[in-house]
Amino acid sequence: MFLIGQYDSPFVRRVAIAMRLYGLPFEHRPWSTFGDAEKIAPYNPLRRVPTLVLDDGEALIESAVILDYLDDRVGPDKALIPRSGAVRRRQLRISALAMGLGDKAVSLLYERVLRKDRQLDLWVARCKTQISGVLDVLEKERAAVTTPYWFGETIGHADIAVACVLRFVGEAHPALFDARYPALRAHAARCEALPPFRAFVQPLAPPKG
Repeated sequence: MFLIGQYDSPFVRRVAIAMRLYGLPFEHRPWSTFGDAEKIAPYNPLRRVPTLVLDDGEALIESAVILDYLDDRVGPDKALIPRSGAVRRRQLRISALAMGLGDKAVSLLYERVLRKDRQLDLWVARCKTQISGVLDVLEKERAAVTTPYWFGETIGHADIAVACVLRFVGEAHPALFDARYPALRAHAARCEALPPFRAFVQPLAPPKG
């Protein structure tokens, strides 16, 4: 199977890291949603990443769907999230906040890079408010956790999602992810020190308008 997308995307990167933690080998197609959209289209008509193409040709889209498939493939004893229950719901909530944060950070980056002097002030302000709001919530919740990872002693999907998005936000919008978030910075540093995180790193290269 092969994974489509570049590792400067937090959505692609979280999938690659999970696959490494699961010990699932894959090939990588570092195709850009801008420069390589037509290459992506046969597998994903939305021309979005990540897209995971299985050995039988089936293409899975969206990181949450891909991770659900990977969890099922490795089984409940190895999966990075419980199959059911309150902890699963809480992990999914943190992951959803992180992915929403990533969406807004990407939107804000595109607004700055693609529209340049034609930025819509109302949209920029809204994105910044949403980004700061999520960071505030995640900071408060992470600061209340005393275990190495969000839900205990072992890493889970929520930890990966948050760390990947924080790297993106820090590179794309450093003024928004600053010293106000020490718990999140510590969380990101702990995750980024792990071999699977170090294996999949790509400096952010904003699209050129």
